Amino acid sequence: MQEATKPGDPTLVSSAEELAQLVAFEKGNYKYSVEDFFRNPEKTRYQLSPDGTYFSFMGPYQNRQNLFVQKIGEDSATQLTTETDRDIAGYFWANDNRILYMKDSGGDENFQLYAVDKDGNNPKDLTPFDGVRIDIIDQLEDFEDEIIIGMNKNNPMLFDPYRLNIKTGAIEQIAKNDNPAEPISGWMTDHDGKLRVAFKVVGGTNNTIMYRATEADDFQDVLTTDFREGVSPLFFEFKKGSSICYASSNLNRDKNVIVKFDLATGKEVGEPIFSHPEVDVTDMSFSRKRKVPTTIVYTTDKRHYHFLDQQREDIQTYLEKELEGYEVVLTSASKSEDKMMVRTYSDRSLGAYYFYDRTTNQLDKIVDVSPWIDENDMAVMKPVQYQSRDGLTINGYLTLPNVENQKNLPVIINPHGGPWARDNWGFNPEIQLLANRGYAVFQMNFRGSTGYGRSFWEKSFKQWGKTMQDDITDGVQWLKDQNIADPNRIAIYGASYGGYATLAGITFTPDLYACAVDYVGVSNLFSFMKTIPPYWEPYLKMMYEMVGNPETEKKLMESGSPVFHVDKITAPLFVVQGANDPRVNIDESDQIVRSLRERGVAVPYMVKYNEGHGFGNEENRFEFYKTMLGFFAKYL
Repeated sequence: MQEATKPGDPTLVSSAEELAQLVAFEKGNYKYSVEDFFRNPEKTRYQLSPDGTYFSFMGPYQNRQNLFVQKIGEDSATQLTTETDRDIAGYFWANDNRILYMKDSGGDENFQLYAVDKDGNNPKDLTPFDGVRIDIIDQLEDFEDEIIIGMNKNNPMLFDPYRLNIKTGAIEQIAKNDNPAEPISGWMTDHDGKLRVAFKVVGGTNNTIMYRATEADDFQDVLTTDFREGVSPLFFEFKKGSSICYASSNLNRDKNVIVKFDLATGKEVGEPIFSHPEVDVTDMSFSRKRKVPTTIVYTTDKRHYHFLDQQREDIQTYLEKELEGYEVVLTSASKSEDKMMVRTYSDRSLGAYYFYDRTTNQLDKIVDVSPWIDENDMAVMKPVQYQSRDGLTINGYLTLPNVENQKNLPVIINPHGGPWARDNWGFNPEIQLLANRGYAVFQMNFRGSTGYGRSFWEKSFKQWGKTMQDDITDGVQWLKDQNIADPNRIAIYGASYGGYATLAGITFTPDLYACAVDYVGVSNLFSFMKTIPPYWEPYLKMMYEMVGNPETEKKLMESGSPVFHVDKITAPLFVVQGANDPRVNIDESDQIVRSLRERGVAVPYMVKYNEGHGFGNEENRFEFYKTMLGFFAKYL
């Protein structure tokens, strides 16, 4: 690739020699290397074929995750793909013989869809369109040769639904999404694979549910709500042609609950099926074979289940007894639902995969995901709470290194991305690597984090760099009050919004942090809004409501943009960016590096030109984390 064609400003990027000097600062003999935490697993992401006779899994080929298939009871596996530029992003069985998988190019997130038979024959690129992104609308489990996908081929901003033949590649558009003024943001089918629900953005800040009784009918508007509240249909009930669906709703309430909802009338039916006083409830599962709802999942400190079906509860009870001490999740099942793939999770282990045969009640371990890591060497992730300065309860996770004296420690503050997401309990290789090197790591679900209700979410609106950042700062103060943190050895590191919070932390509270690492983070709220991918444009007015309007609220946006306040930055900063990032344009990182260097401040800057919003390629992850460890060793 020619230098001039590289995204961003290549002259800003630090040389390999400069970055290697940072790596050299980490000294000591450690039992576990960076590679141990971030190497690709030999076997992971297992699924069962619909007939329950084959495993599929992902494993490395030339350092990239590829697809393999193995007949149950046999030792050897067949490699189906030989991708060498990029990991396969995801896959699923379309029928007993054919597997579909997705892959993008260099992290651009324009995922294409490919198909291959389980013996490796008949490979086919099903969506050979440059610059086009696909979404899966319905895998059509009961229709072996077809699926329904969404694709922004006609307009980069809008996704139209298509019925796709996975053998021939024949494709047919089955509805239109041709009104940019009122774009359809999503589609939903019934249990027969009929497209009967659409979700439309109206006026930029309202959401409308559209419904039709049959595919021969026109869609009709059913319910319009402000984007702050609404109903999210999950799946139809099991009466043919019914207009009733199960849904997650926060209409006239703070927390999302599970309800029945009539798509013909736009009204909830009866009382909520399940609610929780502390958190939103948004997930529900069903048995396709038995046609009954089975499980509601919600997350407080950890994942929890509420069962609607005795058979599913009995399975979970048995598995948790056999696999005591771990979170246990069913990841896939055969069509007959008598054979299942089981995955265990914990905070100190990537867990293992098991094959469960209900007909014989036999549970067999298939593989440990990371057998080279002894979970007894890893650190405990502890759920904690603290109070913000204005009285909110902030939930978080504290991971302390396995050292004798767990006081007065060097600490890495690690705010999550999104920001409208949340941190969860479980194994996080970043957290465990840092704890392994003697750092405490603190993650907090600051205001705006999802899952804690509408009020908590809305309190983040137009608060980038303000009360959202105060919540992070208050968490640092809590660590000091608990005598956990050495006040002189506190760093902040985050990715995406976490990268923004990192820059905001060293800008607006410059005396708090000894150093910082910004990974694909926003530095300028004005340019961030201008460079969002086209398929985010239907939500731009919502973004204005949540972040700020660059035309009418310039002072607000400027006050929250770290790039305009670089004169306040005193802590050493390391900046990391993927050049093809469609979410946070490379210019965000270029701006902060350029602004600091113009003031004479040295900023190590790592850019990878085959990456996007975070590093997916194994060798890039290794280099990044080694450099980050060296940076922390130097400044903490």
